[in-house]
Amino acid sequence: MALRLGAIVDALGGELHGDPNLQIEGLAPLESANPSSLSFLSHAKYRQQLATSQAACVIVSPQMRTEALARGACLVTEQPYLYFARVTQLWRQQQSRKSGPLIHPSAIIDPEAFVHPQAQVGPLCVIERGAHIGANTVLKSRVTLGEGCSVGERCILHSGVVIGADGFGFAPNGDAWEKIEQLGAVQIGNDVEIGANTCIDRGALQDTVIEDGVKLDNLIQIGHNVRIGRNTAMAGCTGVAGSAVIGANCTIGGSAGILGHLKLADGVHISSFSLVTRSILKPGHYTGVFPIDDNASWEKNAATLKQLHGLRDRVRALENQIKESNKS
Repeated sequence: MALRLGAIVDALGGELHGDPNLQIEGLAPLESANPSSLSFLSHAKYRQQLATSQAACVIVSPQMRTEALARGACLVTEQPYLYFARVTQLWRQQQSRKSGPLIHPSAIIDPEAFVHPQAQVGPLCVIERGAHIGANTVLKSRVTLGEGCSVGERCILHSGVVIGADGFGFAPNGDAWEKIEQLGAVQIGNDVEIGANTCIDRGALQDTVIEDGVKLDNLIQIGHNVRIGRNTAMAGCTGVAGSAVIGANCTIGGSAGILGHLKLADGVHISSFSLVTRSILKPGHYTGVFPIDDNASWEKNAATLKQLHGLRDRVRALENQIKESNKS
């Protein structure tokens, strides 16, 4: 497959310096691009790679225009990384060729479920009674959408996603456990993408809610009655315990954990492998497990912790000096 450079600009805009009839046969990073590839420079720290890249054309910011022109053809735009993302979408659209039914014959769909005629349901999916799937939503293979759960429009659920399994609810009964029936559902908004083998539990009484634009990576666990605000993104292996409320436009790094019944304000950013043990009510970047703190404070404390062994030895030596001094 190939795309004419001019066709990309016609579709996405940008300021082209080069031959619009040049055929682009692939997308590639600067260091591995060949003379038929389109690449991008998202940060000035990679400018050395720009000078030596063999790419047919490079997407750059206005600040890098002069350097890019010295190398060859370039496409100038205010946000090169965002532009490159849209090129990948354009490329995928050109590659996609609709074939076969929108609902795979191996999918199992309850007669009382609703699947929009423009939705796609992949092999071995299960859509249970009362579930609802909106227009232009795609369910890849082996997705399970539980009873009464809904998915909005233009969503993508990757292979193995489970929406609406029972939340983890048990009441102690002596030395045994009594199951608390999970009577809520899961409501997923529009433009949500959920990675492979991620699980979102149904609510105990009220629904678990994933708002518009949320992006979830692979292997994430979302507990019952959690609410995730608009356009929040979570990296792989994150775990969110029941009834936590996460605001809009947050980012959660990979393998982070968020305890139940906590609240994160809008615009909170959690570093990878951090454990959130208290509510965070101010926007900002937070890190750590001993305990979580404002990122700048945490880094200072971490630097001090690395010197703790040496500081201990110095204190001991000073104490010994004081003892000897007192003896004399």
